[in-house]
Amino acid sequence: MDPALLRERELFKKRAIATPVVEKRIKKEPQSHDGPGKSKSKPSSQSKSSQKAPTDTFSYKTMQGSSQYKFGVLAKVVKHMKQRHLDGDCHPLTFEEILDETNQLDLGSNMKRWLVTEALTSNPKIHVSPEGRYSFKPPFNIKDKRGLLRLLQNYDQRGLGGIYLEDVHESLPNADKCIKILGNQILTLIRPIDKRKVLFYNDASCEFEIEDEFKKLWRSIPVDGLDENKVDEYLEKQGIVSMQDNGPKKLNPAPKRKRNQKKNRNFKRHNDHMGDIFEDYTDK
Repeated sequence: MDPALLRERELFKKRAIATPVVEKRIKKEPQSHDGPGKSKSKPSSQSKSSQKAPTDTFSYKTMQGSSQYKFGVLAKVVKHMKQRHLDGDCHPLTFEEILDETNQLDLGSNMKRWLVTEALTSNPKIHVSPEGRYSFKPPFNIKDKRGLLRLLQNYDQRGLGGIYLEDVHESLPNADKCIKILGNQILTLIRPIDKRKVLFYNDASCEFEIEDEFKKLWRSIPVDGLDENKVDEYLEKQGIVSMQDNGPKKLNPAPKRKRNQKKNRNFKRHNDHMGDIFEDYTDK
C-alpha cells in the first residue's frame, strides 16, 4: 500500500477521534454566553436569586397570615372566658384547661409562649392570678341585682353620672332580667350622639310634684334659639338678676415683693498702693 495513503488514513482517524470532543465543547459554550471563565458565577447568582425570591414572598404571606391567626386564637380565648363568667362559672383556669375547653391543644410552642408571656397578661379583659390562673375581668365587679343597685347609688352620690348598659351586660349574668326586676329604681336613657344606653339611679327622695300653673308658665316662655347672653338681657329687663356673679369670688393673691438686688456691700480692699490704676465697678 502506498505510504501516502496510509498517512492520510491515520490523519483521518485522528480527526475523527478529535471531532466528538469539539462537539461537546460547542454545546457548553451557548449556556455561558460570556466565556468559560464566567459560566460558573452566573448560574450561581441565578440560583441564589431564585432561592431568595420565593422565601421573601413566603415570609410576607406567612407573617400576614400568622398575625391574623394569632389574634383569632386570642379572641377565641377571651370570648370563651367571658361566656364562662356570664354563665356563673367564675373559678379561674390554668392555661392548659383553657386550651382544652377551647379545643386548641394542638397549638405550637411559639403560639403558646406568645399567649402566656404577652397576649393574655396584657389583655385588659383577662385577670392573671399570682398562681398563674386565668379568669375574665369584667368592667364592674357585680354579681346580682343588689350589687348593680349599690353601684348605681355610689355613682349617683359621687356625681359620676351613669353606667353604659353594654358594660353591665359584660359584668352581670342575666343583666336584662335584673334591670327589669329593679324597675323604677333605674332610669335608662339613650345618648343622642352615639345611641348608647346609659343606666342611672332613680333617687325617689328627689321626686316632688309641681303644680300645673308653674308648668304652664315655664312652657309659655320661648327660649328656642336664644343664647346665654340674650337670656341674661331678658332677665335684667324683667328685673331678675342673673346668678352668674353671685358665686364666691376668688381673692387675688398678694403680689410678691421683689427683693432689692443691689445692696451696699463692704469689700476688703487690697493693694492700696495701686489705687490710681484700679477702678471700682461695684456701683456700675
